[in-house]
Amino acid sequence: MPPSSAVLYKWLQADLHGKSSDTADKTSGENFDQSPLRRTFKSKVLAHYPQNIEWNPFDQDAVNMLCMPKGLSFRTQADNRDPQLHSFIITREDGSRTYGFVLTFYEEVTSKQICTAMQTLYQMHNAEQYSSVCASSSCSMDSLASSIDEGDATSLAKLQRYNSYDISRDTLYVSKCICLITPLPFMQACKKFLIQLYKAVTSQQPPPLPLESYIHNILYEVPLPPPGRSLKFYGVYEPIICQRPGPNELPLSDYPLREVFELLGLENLVQVFTCVLLEMQILLYSQDYQRLMTVAEGITTLLFPFQWQHVYVPILPASLLHFLDAPVPYLMGLQSKEGTDRSKLELPQEANLCFVDIDNHFIELPEEFPQFPNKLEFIQEISEVLLQFGIPPEGNLHCSDSATKLKNLVLSDLVNDKKNGNIPSNALNMYELLKGNETIARLQALAKRTGVTMEKITTPLTEKEKDGKLSCEELELRDYKLNVQLREVFANRFTQMFADYEAFVIQAAPDMESWLTNREQMQNFDKASFLSDQPEPYLPFLSHFIETQMFATFIDNKIISQWEEKDPFLRVFDSRIEKIKLYNVRAPALRTSNYQKCSTLKEAAQSIEQRLMKIDHTAIHPHLLDMKIGQGKYEQGFFPKLQSDVLATGPTNNNRWASRSTTTQRRKDRLRQHSEHIGLDNDLREKYMQEARSLGKNLRQPKLSDLSPAVIAQTNWKFVEGLLKECRMKTKRMLVEKMGHEAVELGHGEANITGLEENTLIASLCDLLERIWSHGLQVKQKGNPEGGQRNKGKSALWSHLLQYQEREEKQEHSAESPVAVGTERRKSDTGITLPTLRVSLIQDMRHVQNMSEIKTDVGRARAWIRLSLEKKLLSQHLKQLLSNQALAKKLYKRYAFLRCEEEREQFLYHLLSLNAVDYFCFTSVFTTIMIPYRSVIIPIKKLSNAITTSNPWICVSGELGDTGVMQIPKNHLEMTFECQNLGKLTTVQIGHDNSGLLAKWLVDCVMVRNEITGHTYKFPCGRWLGKGVDDGSLERILIGELVSSTSDEELGKQCRTPPQQKSPTVTRRLSITSLTGRNTKPNAGQIQEGIGEAVNNIVKHFHKPEKERGSLTILLCGENGLVAALEQVFHHGFKSARIFHKNVFIWDFIEKAVAYLETSDQIGDNEEALLLQRSSCKTFCHYVNAINTAPRNIGKDGKFQILVCLGTRDHLLSQWIPLLAECPPITRMYEENALLRDRMTVNSLIRVLQTLQDFNIILEGSLIKGVDV
Repeated sequence: MPPSSAVLYKWLQADLHGKSSDTADKTSGENFDQSPLRRTFKSKVLAHYPQNIEWNPFDQDAVNMLCMPKGLSFRTQADNRDPQLHSFIITREDGSRTYGFVLTFYEEVTSKQICTAMQTLYQMHNAEQYSSVCASSSCSMDSLASSIDEGDATSLAKLQRYNSYDISRDTLYVSKCICLITPLPFMQACKKFLIQLYKAVTSQQPPPLPLESYIHNILYEVPLPPPGRSLKFYGVYEPIICQRPGPNELPLSDYPLREVFELLGLENLVQVFTCVLLEMQILLYSQDYQRLMTVAEGITTLLFPFQWQHVYVPILPASLLHFLDAPVPYLMGLQSKEGTDRSKLELPQEANLCFVDIDNHFIELPEEFPQFPNKLEFIQEISEVLLQFGIPPEGNLHCSDSATKLKNLVLSDLVNDKKNGNIPSNALNMYELLKGNETIARLQALAKRTGVTMEKITTPLTEKEKDGKLSCEELELRDYKLNVQLREVFANRFTQMFADYEAFVIQAAPDMESWLTNREQMQNFDKASFLSDQPEPYLPFLSHFIETQMFATFIDNKIISQWEEKDPFLRVFDSRIEKIKLYNVRAPALRTSNYQKCSTLKEAAQSIEQRLMKIDHTAIHPHLLDMKIGQGKYEQGFFPKLQSDVLATGPTNNNRWASRSTTTQRRKDRLRQHSEHIGLDNDLREKYMQEARSLGKNLRQPKLSDLSPAVIAQTNWKFVEGLLKECRMKTKRMLVEKMGHEAVELGHGEANITGLEENTLIASLCDLLERIWSHGLQVKQKGNPEGGQRNKGKSALWSHLLQYQEREEKQEHSAESPVAVGTERRKSDTGITLPTLRVSLIQDMRHVQNMSEIKTDVGRARAWIRLSLEKKLLSQHLKQLLSNQALAKKLYKRYAFLRCEEEREQFLYHLLSLNAVDYFCFTSVFTTIMIPYRSVIIPIKKLSNAITTSNPWICVSGELGDTGVMQIPKNHLEMTFECQNLGKLTTVQIGHDNSGLLAKWLVDCVMVRNEITGHTYKFPCGRWLGKGVDDGSLERILIGELVSSTSDEELGKQCRTPPQQKSPTVTRRLSITSLTGRNTKPNAGQIQEGIGEAVNNIVKHFHKPEKERGSLTILLCGENGLVAALEQVFHHGFKSARIFHKNVFIWDFIEKAVAYLETSDQIGDNEEALLLQRSSCKTFCHYVNAINTAPRNIGKDGKFQILVCLGTRDHLLSQWIPLLAECPPITRMYEENALLRDRMTVNSLIRVLQTLQDFNIILEGSLIKGVDV
């Protein structure tokens, strides 16, 4: 490309010293093993016109890098020298884009110096190769030679034959390119113009006018077509047409979606599209630059009305490969080297990566991501559109325009293996394809049902192909129509899904200034209410999607549109929603998950067809310019040096750039006046805007122009700052979610989306940790199989943990490793305790490693994070992991986040704040795993035997199930057992068979601990178990409470979450049965207050969002629960609890009442009793008898508890209280002043209990087990 040989000489020098002279070793690293013709050299821009444009400054480095991403290359006459077309995009820091369209061709080298230098390079290369062949027979040869005949290549003659350049025999060619840079992606028009320009240089006849005339014409005399219009302008040989969509149509997109669907296949494309929507890391991989660009632009086009907000580099130059370890969402394209497969590609992180191998029609997806709503119907609708255009939905690798011949046999085998949706490379006609393929056959049947007949699909095509009539224009028109119809189908999905989005936008700020200054603190969208309004099947996807940056920016744009001109995407989208609402008249259909097809396909295709058939504007023809004589001389095959002075400026009257910049200026002036009007300095406002828009984005586009170490360091610093900011925001959001009241004030905490939002937040925390752990990771770690090439699904965090585990276990063998011990010792009055649970990072890893349900490292890392979060040890564990500095140094580069001390400390501090709330994110997600539990029964020694001679048993119940009855080993108070995850523990049933001499047992409490999560529950008892003592109970149902460790309690004081209600204490139980003889009876006022409070707590429980509700069992049977409050009512004024040294219980009164009611009913005393009263009598007697005859050894107080629970569930309590208050036994058993004998008190009690009628109360199975009513 450069006329002088300076570049080659530089390389020659570099070659002699074995290192690159002036480029980063990334670009040169691969070069020296290769033969000189396979190497790439540094390119440079020779000329560009015009020199600069005010609103679009020329970025020389970026253009140079993207025109020739691999650099300059040489060929000889023996090589393929077909011209190649590709395009690129430059995204500036403010998000604005410029498109480049490049035609690369080969031009003969005329400089003797360069040819001689090439020959010298070859001689040196061959000598080096020969010496290495002699030195070792297993040498790694030049890729070209080794691929042809590796075993037999030891002779120098053979080696040179495949691998030589002879100055006397060969002609040397060098790559050169011409590039057109445009503000909008007019791909088809630019492609045609460049091809015509290239033809003019290579044809035998000189072009009609000097090349300057055509270039001047396109630069200065061809205006942008106005929106909704088409324009014809002239290339060198034939006219070219371009068009722009109207203001209410989808934005301009000129890349052929047909090619994207052919390259990926429909199913794959929808999956990649979903990953892009959820802002994962997307890496496109192909040998062909244009394929990378077509797929990237195609997929981002389909996002409408949303826009990709993160790093977007469809073609990643070799010198920017370090960007692959960016710990942010990105969409990048990487050129694959010929013959290398996926396994050789080393990537820093793959936990959240969607890898798209375009050439092989194959994708690798991240784990655990939700599917796009109505995916099957959606795919069906797109298939119908594709089939109408004769495109097989599973794609066809070989029919794409830019398909390069796959030279590598391995790849072509892969393509023909019919896996991954590939089809054989020989061309099939549609009918055969449809006959042979199940999917297509199903779609064909579907197409017939929807009125699209097979004949329509195939016959016109085959006839046209026979006649060869299908002209280039017709193909282009088909592509345009297919493009717009596919985009309409995608846009229609979002219009249906977000038809009501405006109702949930929170417009909190009075003006733009206050909105921008408080942007970070503000809630802009009522996410919880929005989700509660959506159909159930959409929730997994939508709960993730509304957390993305693209959705946040969309909502920001909506809010800003109050004060500013609407974003064009938003304007079109809103107008479509208006249209839907007009047709649907506040549609109930918007709420359902019924699939609604796109109805605008025909009109969209028609409008584009009309524009292309009827041209609205024609530009000025190219004409002779005022040029110096003798310049612009034509020499076939050589692109001439153009006359720069005539191309520097255009005619003053018709300068489209001038007109463009004036409209830009007008817009800027308008904005300036507007901002003055709201009293905000323009620069400051711009800064706020940038900050507001970049909120949550860790980094703008990478700068392609300046790649000095300082800039790379600065970019990494931005990553580090961004990660820290993201961590701060995520932990803050997780706390707000959990802490109830504050959340409600901020517009959260609505409706029934149990745990869905919490789960989404925890999943995004896992993703953030994975990205932090992969930032600055050494991809290749010498001698370390773990850290080297990692296979699919490897997690950077888990890999670090494994290496830490390996080192610690080695040390453990040599000496007992120190373990942090938590505040886990549980001691009771009797001195019997639960043994201390070790707090150990390694132990938690082992728990996860033992979970056979989890198959991948990413899954293990996520489970470990969830477990650590639930144990409130996440920050502590990670601190311990990072305290091994030698390991961190081995695994991470110096600039990595984990090696920035101050940021790392802040990060751990933010994670520590999550200890303020209780998460059950491990227990509630892994519901089927086996969990070891440990239980300890703690007796009251002073009053009873510590050990009973009878055979005790226990049954532990939780939210997810129960253990069933388990015998406790004789003379043991402690036991361990393993069972499927019980969830949060709720009750323990404990009892014995009353055998032996010491059959009476006074139990203080039972403690049960989940040995994996460390959650310890206390089940207070404080009662006797045995016949003839207390209430004669041989089994009791105990209600559990989670015991918080001391550190939790300290944190609990800081947060506003009310403490959970405790279950009945020992003293309350004992005082009821007057065991202790204490006389602390509550007075009538206190008792009535207690009832009010107990009922009120149940009402409040049902008014809370489901995810914030506690345990209903505790509100019914716990301390201060409804059963305890009613016991106090029934105990008030109860005549002496001991008659003839025999305890009398409330249940004795209930049984007497039943005896009376049953007999009085038979005698028929009570003639004036209403029918209702009769039925109440009947149910009351039925329930009491059912409890008495149940096959359980429950004591009298236990029976009363069951009666209250059943009466509450079936809304009968308020009917039973008057029966009891009016039956004769009450006068015998209660004092005159008892609450139950006071008519007013009874009436108010009935009214209070009636407030529970509205609620659907579901009792836990253990409370009413064996009672059949």
